[in-house]
Amino acid sequence: MAQTTGGVLLKTTDIDGKDYRDAMAHFAGHLHVISTDGEAGKRAIAATAVTSVSDNPPIVLACINLSIPDNTLFLKNGVFAINTLGQSHLELAKACSGITPVDQDQRFSIGRWSQLATGAPVLEDAVATFDCTVMEVREMATHFVFFGKVAGVRRGKNQPPLLYHDRGFRVL
Repeated sequence: MAQTTGGVLLKTTDIDGKDYRDAMAHFAGHLHVISTDGEAGKRAIAATAVTSVSDNPPIVLACINLSIPDNTLFLKNGVFAINTLGQSHLELAKACSGITPVDQDQRFSIGRWSQLATGAPVLEDAVATFDCTVMEVREMATHFVFFGKVAGVRRGKNQPPLLYHDRGFRVL
């Protein structure tokens, strides 16, 4: 069934994946680098599907594509950090999103990295960092949904946020 509103076709059933992705491209999201390190190895990826779940106890949620085999490192290590990006992090965002084709070691050569409580890599000049232990993981369609208990937090210098919108990077 389809309806039109103001000349725009609105699909109400049988939504095609491409139509969904095209509509989601209009959703502006704050960009983050989700990072992990441990026995399974080191990894950093760019993501916008990140949100707060609770402040008591502090819990965050991050969605990570499960079709990429190396993303199982987040599961195996049991720790991750959410590094919130600002306008100064465009090069890192391009590298961690795969736009600039670099390996994991090269991703971690961009910026200064350290650790807080869990051993997950944290970007020292991130707008904010949430250092987490994995509480629970659910598989939902194409993604792992990670629930992380925040074990450490760092607030950095306030700067305009780096956003992902209309399939490109933008600064607010």
